[in-house]
Amino acid sequence: MKRVEALQTLQAHLGKPQHSILIGPRQVGKTTLVKQLAEILEQQGETWYFLTFEDPAILDAINQHPENIFNYTMLPSAMPVEKKLYLIIDEVQYAANPSNFLKLLYDKYAAQLKVIATGSSAFYIDKNFKDSLAGRKKVFELFPLSFHEFLQFKEEDKLSEEWLEMQRREKYQGPNRIKIDLLFDEYLIYGGYPEVVLARTEKEKQEILKELVSSYMKKDALEAGVREEQKFFQLARLLANQAGNMVNSHELGNTLKMAGPTVDNYIYIMQKSFIINLLTPFYGNLRKELTKMPKVYFSDNGLRNALTNSFNRFIDRPDKGELLENYVYNRLRKLYGVDNLHYWRTADGNEVDFIVEQGIKQGLAYEVKYNDNAFKPNKYHKFTEGYPDFNLYCISAAVSKEHTVEIIRL
Repeated sequence: MKRVEALQTLQAHLGKPQHSILIGPRQVGKTTLVKQLAEILEQQGETWYFLTFEDPAILDAINQHPENIFNYTMLPSAMPVEKKLYLIIDEVQYAANPSNFLKLLYDKYAAQLKVIATGSSAFYIDKNFKDSLAGRKKVFELFPLSFHEFLQFKEEDKLSEEWLEMQRREKYQGPNRIKIDLLFDEYLIYGGYPEVVLARTEKEKQEILKELVSSYMKKDALEAGVREEQKFFQLARLLANQAGNMVNSHELGNTLKMAGPTVDNYIYIMQKSFIINLLTPFYGNLRKELTKMPKVYFSDNGLRNALTNSFNRFIDRPDKGELLENYVYNRLRKLYGVDNLHYWRTADGNEVDFIVEQGIKQGLAYEVKYNDNAFKPNKYHKFTEGYPDFNLYCISAAVSKEHTVEIIRL
């Protein structure tokens, strides 16, 4: 299966001299994507090589000197002037100094060498890819499958088009609405990891997700130097049980009998390993607005549910609202970017789930409710009075009646 949009984005950058760096969670499909890119290069008659830094021989060679990479390829200087060498490197973060490695290749060979590299953990990318690569790289993040892509992986192309139509029409009641809703419920439970989506049975899906937690999270923890592995997993499970809530490191430390700085470090590692994301507060006019503690969301609902060991049917779950809110976070993050996304809360408990800044004191505001009957527009008068140029919407999975404030789907 191809992730068409992501593949087209990478392909569009092939003509740029900067390195293309693809990052994202383990098992999200980065290697598959760059191999599909290699197929395109092959069809175009280009010269390309695929290397992985999980190969100890290659890794040892480039750690001795970056130009040893050409022991496994053709030297750019040996290429015809009009040709370019495309070098695809998987797991580039395993290099002892990936920043220096990529800087040297760019500075000496940019005219004839194009590097496309993947990295599983942004912890390493962030730590080692220093400012020396400024202007020499463009970073692309690969997320778990969106629901639109989920439907395509299910070979439900007609449903994926109908889903897009549902986004445009508030009260849409198409011929496949019930089937789409059932698949959306599955997506909220099992998430968007490609292998999970393609698994045939619920048992298989659960086993794959549990393996992601036990093996790949463990690998990230070990490579990040986590000393208390059990506490790391306990913290991840605590955060999973409070997805959508504010993170209080002091309280978490007391619960786990851990020092506050250790809690903060483990949360940082989870962020950089694409397990969780922190949503920062939005503040502007009101003095009573809280401005410190972030809220936590998981990069994938399936991963979150594996940590809580809860795969019950969506309709039977007490956390339906939390699952929908976690989905909406990831959708908004992809649509608007993490830097423009916040939440709003005052000291006396007034809150709006998501704020999208689109300009100075203007933008969008979203409140998430599983059922739109729970949405009461007059509850948000403090926000609408304080921020009249932010349009307020409700996002609901179950739309049953009209409101003066628009009900929408994402």
